[in-house]
Amino acid sequence: MPTDTELDSLEHAPSSGAVPALSELELESIELFIGLIRLLGMPKSVGELYGLLFVSSVPLPMDTLMERLKMSKGSASQGLKLLRSFGAVKTVYAAGDRRDHYVAEMDLSHFASNFIKGELQPHLDSGLRRLDRMEQLVSKFPSENRSIAENRLARLRHWHEKGQAMLPWLLKFLVS
Repeated sequence: MPTDTELDSLEHAPSSGAVPALSELELESIELFIGLIRLLGMPKSVGELYGLLFVSSVPLPMDTLMERLKMSKGSASQGLKLLRSFGAVKTVYAAGDRRDHYVAEMDLSHFASNFIKGELQPHLDSGLRRLDRMEQLVSKFPSENRSIAENRLARLRHWHEKGQAMLPWLLKFLVS
């Protein structure tokens, strides 16, 4: 396992030379966050970026992230923008360098609560509108088919209510 000094030397390697291989620690971190990010339905590149930044002892510019992860500029740019929007990464000043340098936010509760508010809650709100519309449509079914549809719709509404009830608890748990 590389030491902090070895990680620093990898991260400060000149971009004009050969790109250093990812360390075992970096690979494990990247794999961990790819798995977590995919559970949330986000692109693999977001997990790769966060995983590398999470174990980096120094802020990294986007071009270094692209080189180290063998990632396109578009994927890196979109991934960093998404991570910033959720508060999972931030930019920091690097003396003598005009590029933005990124660091991982270590408090993942901000990321989780922003994800819940920005992604899950709107999805649940949309689901409620769809359930209401589905109830209107089911009411027009012939009576012999209506009871099955009404039972299934009641089950969906129950699941939706459980999901809605869990969000405040989940937010409180993550922020405390």
